[in-house]
Amino acid sequence: MDVAVVGAGRVGTALAVLWARAGHAIVAVSGREGTRERAVRFLPGVPVREPAEAAWRAQVTDIATPDGAIAEVVAELVSAGSIEPGQVVAHVSGAQGLAVLADAQGAGGRILAMHPVQSFPTVEAGIERLPGSAMAVTARAEDAFAVGEELARDAGATPFRLADEARPLYHAAAVFAANYLATTMVVAERLMRAAGVEDPLAVFAPLSRAVLENVVVLGPEAALTGPAARGEAETIGRNLEALARTRPEAVAPYVALARVALDVAEEAGRLSAELRRGVEEVLAGWS
Repeated sequence: MDVAVVGAGRVGTALAVLWARAGHAIVAVSGREGTRERAVRFLPGVPVREPAEAAWRAQVTDIATPDGAIAEVVAELVSAGSIEPGQVVAHVSGAQGLAVLADAQGAGGRILAMHPVQSFPTVEAGIERLPGSAMAVTARAEDAFAVGEELARDAGATPFRLADEARPLYHAAAVFAANYLATTMVVAERLMRAAGVEDPLAVFAPLSRAVLENVVVLGPEAALTGPAARGEAETIGRNLEALARTRPEAVAPYVALARVALDVAEEAGRLSAELRRGVEEVLAGWS
């Protein structure tokens, strides 16, 4: 297929490279200041154009801009006459659904949302990591689903269908699995430094890797450990007192996550009601 990528940042460029390797023709890309440099490096010979020109006569136009710009880009493409009947118009946002592509559908385009379940800190990392990852595919028509699933597989990903109305909830789950995972690591690093540990990452990285492996092998509930899951009220109290003295901003996240851990442990039958009450009494003093 002839593919145009509008918003060729890290994600869009990585996808374009993988699709080109699979035999698709990347007819043009567009983007901001770094796009031309990325195109020269990763997509030699692919022209850099304005969005409307890039999308002109492409069979598939993939919009990989920031979420808030998608609807504006679509409106621009439709206004310029760059969307023709039967043309596939897709975006790669996890949180946005098909509504932001409504103008393209009104112009006769077939609309599609694809979200790679992977992190793209660099173009190179995206090219390496996406194969073997999953990709959420959302569409209204079966032929659009088929195109999305084909593009996902050609990028090396495993497609799965996701209902349009479920995309915000799905994306919230991805935020917990990725962004908030990194956030807790930031807090852990700062706390260890405050405790006098000179190289915190080297200290807790093996532990964090082991826990994530346990989650994959055993399942999240079975992998849960720690003082809340064991009902150790005194330990939690000492933790919170130390946080309050040194990093008080970490108290609220600790309390919130401890309460989630209590729920998980109790639901799994690993925590008695008595032990839970003891922990909840401690947490109540820090709410």
